[in-house]
Amino acid sequence: MTEALLNALAASPDVYVQKVDVARDAALLVRLGEAAYRAASFLDDRILTPGLTGAWTSLPDLVAAAQDVSHGRPLHFIFHTGHVGSTLLSRLLDESGCVLSLREPLPLRTLADARDVLGSPESLLGSADFEGLERALLQLWSRGYDRTHSVVVKATSSACRIATSLLERRAGARAVYLNLRAEPYLATLLAGKNSAVDLRGHGPIRIRQLQARIQAPLPPLHALSPGELAAMGWLAETWNQHDAVERAGSRVLTLDFGQLLADVAGCVQRVAQHFQLPVESGWLAGIAHSPVLTRYSKSPDFEYSPQVRHELLRESRRANAAQIAAGLRWLDKLAGTHPVIARKLT
Repeated sequence: MTEALLNALAASPDVYVQKVDVARDAALLVRLGEAAYRAASFLDDRILTPGLTGAWTSLPDLVAAAQDVSHGRPLHFIFHTGHVGSTLLSRLLDESGCVLSLREPLPLRTLADARDVLGSPESLLGSADFEGLERALLQLWSRGYDRTHSVVVKATSSACRIATSLLERRAGARAVYLNLRAEPYLATLLAGKNSAVDLRGHGPIRIRQLQARIQAPLPPLHALSPGELAAMGWLAETWNQHDAVERAGSRVLTLDFGQLLADVAGCVQRVAQHFQLPVESGWLAGIAHSPVLTRYSKSPDFEYSPQVRHELLRESRRANAAQIAAGLRWLDKLAGTHPVIARKLT
């Protein structure tokens, strides 16, 4: 099974690298068809259904097989600050018929974790091995089907900390970076039923990023309120966006989620032009009425529309007013002593 999957790997995205296990020096290859890619909101362990076939291979064999990819498509990215419509945008691009969307590939998170410790005593990968793996995954993500014009990788928010390095590694890649202003971001995050778990789970990575940028010691995570945790997350992710724009310039298109919802057709047209997709007027004319806009993008079985989101935000602003205010005060306090943070709040 492993040999057959490796032999087919370079030719078609039907063989997908679902997981990279650095400790095992191995990667899991699975068979995944075009319809499965389109259906998947997350290309993580949730696609490992009982009927899926696959096998493990060594990382050196994976890297060697990736070198045989000869007809890669243009590869682009959707980066984002979290909970700002990235999955929605990815699904709207699916409607074009010329994009293969890869939503939150698990190996991208592995790359981000590996880069964090690269060069330190705890790193399981040397620089050459890391660069070889990164290059191999980018090449494999560029594979497409006959009608695929471009492949668009939608990153998970925690992996966006390596957005700049990915763009530097893939010189022809472009990116859209979705974001929100601080107040609606806080209202959005605090509205979720699992917001506390989400904020605490991402907290360690985000506070390490911020502390590396700020000389004054930050308070420990356990001392931060939910609103302050949300504000800390917004600042860390917004800073990642700032770095990507500063380093990659016009290759990065920033897009406010509120603007996307207010002008779906216009914003999707801007994204399509940025990614240099063959734009069809009929597709763009109907995009504002796409059924995608009436479903919850991460779980399309559930109804969810811009109107529903508006109501949820209004309720969150009422129920979480104290925490939203606490988060904004936390940002203002930091901005008072760090001019670079003040610039991000404007």
